[in-house]
Amino acid sequence: MKKNFLFTSESVSEGHPDKVCDRISDMVVDTYLGLEPQARVACETLTTTNKVVLAGETRGPEIKKDDLISKVRDCIKDIGYDQDGFSWKEATKVECYLHSQSSDIAMGVDSSGNKDEGAGDQGIMFGYACNETDVLMPAPIHYSHKILRLMAEDRKSGKLKNIEPDSKSQITIEYKDGKPESVKSVVISTQHSADVNQSQVRELVKPYIERSIPKNLVNGLDDNEIYINPTGNFVIGGPDGDSGLTGRKIIVDTYGGAAPHGGGAFSGKDPTKVDRSAAYASRYLAKNIVASKIADKCLIQLAYAIGVSKPLSIYVDLFDNDEEKNRHVEKLIKENFDLSPRGIREMLGLNKPIYQKSAAYGHFGRDPESDGSFSWEKTDKSEIFNK
Repeated sequence: MKKNFLFTSESVSEGHPDKVCDRISDMVVDTYLGLEPQARVACETLTTTNKVVLAGETRGPEIKKDDLISKVRDCIKDIGYDQDGFSWKEATKVECYLHSQSSDIAMGVDSSGNKDEGAGDQGIMFGYACNETDVLMPAPIHYSHKILRLMAEDRKSGKLKNIEPDSKSQITIEYKDGKPESVKSVVISTQHSADVNQSQVRELVKPYIERSIPKNLVNGLDDNEIYINPTGNFVIGGPDGDSGLTGRKIIVDTYGGAAPHGGGAFSGKDPTKVDRSAAYASRYLAKNIVASKIADKCLIQLAYAIGVSKPLSIYVDLFDNDEEKNRHVEKLIKENFDLSPRGIREMLGLNKPIYQKSAAYGHFGRDPESDGSFSWEKTDKSEIFNK
């Protein structure tokens, strides 16, 4: 593997059109799970100028469309949109086309007789962890997320003025001997009010680079390599500037391209969908393995078939060319973890309304919270791999 290289990752804010959709789809999941922990949801959202459209399948409690539409407006308001082209108010039309889950899909997933609950679909899921940051995430994506998250917090509190919800970030880091050495460039594009020019936007945004990235990584960063709104004016943004769809930012959601992605999005899906739950389980395994300090980084792959409970395969790569250790870790996983859909949900406590928080700034590298959100970020099983 290459030891000296440049690597780049990007993030997008909660106000990015695709992230608005992820947030709304996960709100639907949370709403159903909050009323019925075994509810099934597969919700897609589309946004464009003054329009939101929900479509998909559900099984569970009866929820009035008007109640869901009201919650959609609450999401938009919390993100911060009240603009001519997109607002939480009545000027933006919300349409809901959710309907009952297919009986054929339900039959494959449901448990009955001696049949355990099966996976909600076929697919491959990846989990990854590395010791580049204290949260065991790759450095470029971690710091890209942090810049936008801190900007959003200050924007919502009123501390950061004239910056609007739609933003993107991108960080390039130089690696030497396989470790992050220095930041080579930072790109931030952010929507702003018409009351500020680009020089003022630059001065508003630059402090968040310093707050987000360790000083040893940015000490040599040339000011000419900090690109803020490089195309110029960015007043029209959000769904008014570009349409949004659920599930279009899967690399932002995971590891910024530093590890493979199985292809399935997370948002809008209840945890019987292994696209979501098995990706969380894979991260949980990989993070506990790296936290045990038996490897600097770890990649896990799980594979499933629709209607089948156990994974078809478990793949481990510790990136150290030690095949015996890799096989030993695979054995420990099989002996200590139930990776059936039901086993994953029970292990991580996933049948809870915990998903809106994950819709922006990454599903991984977050702090586990008391309500059960980000449970897959715990390192409470690392001792298993120390043996």
